Amino acid sequence: MDLYLFDFDKTLYAYDSSKRLPAQARLGSVSQYHLAKTWWAAGFEREAESGRWPTASEYLDEFARVTGARLTLDQWIEARRAASTPLPGMIDQLRHAATLGTVSLLSNNPSPFGEALPIMAPDVADVLGDNVLVSYRLGVRKPSPEIYRLALDAYGADARDTFFVDDSLSNVEAAASIGITTHHFTGDRDNAVSLTQAIAAVGEAIDRFSSRKS
Repeated sequence: MDLYLFDFDKTLYAYDSSKRLPAQARLGSVSQYHLAKTWWAAGFEREAESGRWPTASEYLDEFARVTGARLTLDQWIEARRAASTPLPGMIDQLRHAATLGTVSLLSNNPSPFGEALPIMAPDVADVLGDNVLVSYRLGVRKPSPEIYRLALDAYGADARDTFFVDDSLSNVEAAASIGITTHHFTGDRDNAVSLTQAIAAVGEAIDRFSSRKS
């Protein structure tokens, strides 16, 4: 059976970091500049996405140690939700793919995301069930080709029978390098015409892939 892999941020959901940082700063009683400098610019989020702190509690403890901002998981989710807006047309494409084969998420995110997904994006979680692959669990981030090999292994899939859609060109190119059929999603949430066209292009790419053997 074919495997369909979907990115999350800027693919299924629009993501705006300019809304997340103020929310975390407010909840953690620190400045946005301090959070950006001590955590993101210093590379801690990237390490977290690669699995260094594999549980939400470990992540939040390290976040508090580095930034001085003690967040609960509920507060982390609140800030993440503030930055995340569903793209209904893309979620429809996820549902469409689910009628054609196995669908799974393949996302770069830290450990709290695993617990946040059903709360933050119940529409996506309902389609995926347990088929959620996140970089912190796999120990490697996109665009490393290794993450795609691990995804294939997780489902016993062949690259030739796998389709992947992502907003990042480097992620798409890395997946293609190991033989996965890919599609670069280029929708602009602030341009309705562009977004509609980009979502339609995803559907066309899925249909081409699913009909390749007929």
